[in-house]
Amino acid sequence: MSRESIENKVVATQDIEGRERNADILENSYQRYLELGGIINKKDYQSVLDGMNKTRTLDRENLQVSSSIQQALGIARYAEIKLNDSKDVLDPKIVLYITLRNDAKPEDVEYHHSQMSDQHIFGEVLRILGDADSLDKLIKVYPNISFKYKRGE
Repeated sequence: MSRESIENKVVATQDIEGRERNADILENSYQRYLELGGIINKKDYQSVLDGMNKTRTLDRENLQVSSSIQQALGIARYAEIKLNDSKDVLDPKIVLYITLRNDAKPEDVEYHHSQMSDQHIFGEVLRILGDADSLDKLIKVYPNISFKYKRGE
């Protein structure tokens, strides 16, 4: 057996182990998200995380992006949640907020996060990231908003 084929088998095994490990991490993080009251299905949850991980820059000149950034910063400031607003470093909370806020509702879906208020969207972002402390702060500063959802499958 050539050295090249042995190395390929090792790489293939590592890829399988890596995928299994990533699947376990996803399952654990999705379960944590559900424990925090999240309602997004697993497929959309993964899609949102993938989109966040692929985002390298934000077009701050785009009016929709700029206003979404300002909205997220305003909500966070009011709840005393720290966000990084550096032009060089993207805060995952801002990226996820923009992703969810600007996601269009598919025609075949009855309920969608695009129908949520800005504070609700920000709450979902905190749930996705597993940030229970910030979620508690958000809930406390918006006592007239219910952040509890009835999960519909």
